[in-house]
Amino acid sequence: MATLTNAPALRRKARRERLRTLGFLSPWLVGFTVFFGYPLIATVYFSFMHYNQIEAPTFVGLRNWRYVLEQMPLFGPALWNTLWLVVVMVALRVVFGLGIGLLVTRIKSGVGFFRTAFYLPYLAPPVAATVAFVFLLNPGTGPVNDILGNIGIHAPNWFNDPTWAKPSLVLLSLWGIGDLMVIFMAALLDVPKEQYEAAELDGAGAFHKFRYVTWPSITPIVMFAVVTGVVQTMQYYTQALVAGKLASGVSVGPGTVIQPGYPDHSTLTVPQLVYSLGFQNFNTGAACVLSLVLFAIAMAVTTLLMRKRAGLLSAED
Repeated sequence: MATLTNAPALRRKARRERLRTLGFLSPWLVGFTVFFGYPLIATVYFSFMHYNQIEAPTFVGLRNWRYVLEQMPLFGPALWNTLWLVVVMVALRVVFGLGIGLLVTRIKSGVGFFRTAFYLPYLAPPVAATVAFVFLLNPGTGPVNDILGNIGIHAPNWFNDPTWAKPSLVLLSLWGIGDLMVIFMAALLDVPKEQYEAAELDGAGAFHKFRYVTWPSITPIVMFAVVTGVVQTMQYYTQALVAGKLASGVSVGPGTVIQPGYPDHSTLTVPQLVYSLGFQNFNTGAACVLSLVLFAIAMAVTTLLMRKRAGLLSAED
């Protein structure tokens, strides 16, 4: 009888707890709905529509999908460039960031200077950093080619050469490696010193201490760096666009429309193609299809990396 009498009170308590929980979750729910859920649904909707941002959208079925996947000549090069940057740039950034982090944590004196020197380039605005790099690597007037020529090295054309344009962007990204350096430094300094001492007692050298002590402790941070790097590089836009425009030597004025990807579409990425289709050619349907393809690839790669058997995380992580 007592249980039946307290049942309404228990239900009211449970309802209040649910409302309280919902209240705490409401900022995230609103943000997720407004900035992710609704845009994703709208993108899927417009991918089946002909919409030029002026007239009302009209349903065209799979026409936009067929155009992007079968008829668009620049989709293949843009996708290849994006995936190339994801593989090469992310891998090198993680390796260099970890290497510099290891180097700085082992310096006995002047740690603050080296830490600041490596981190400062990361604070440079992307446009300013790209402008500086294009100037430094200019094959005609840049100082880098002059220095390489003086020591007998035949310098490439960097951003003006389709073969070297993407490696030049990778060099630019490695110059701003300070963010990963700081993250890896924090992870390396968090490894228990007792484990290193135990490894030394067992006769382990530098390589074995890194392999069996350092690496297992920092693998979650490496996973974080790889996943966030993949997501960021899949959205790579500003540096490639600015570098291509500056290296092409075309003056930009009011009303000037420059096709991205100079030279020979070697720096064209999918985000650039999305912007060109959606905001220069007003083909919103095809731009939405490209966005969904990019989203699907990013989700697939991230899911693959997050799987336990991907090799970066152990079973207990």
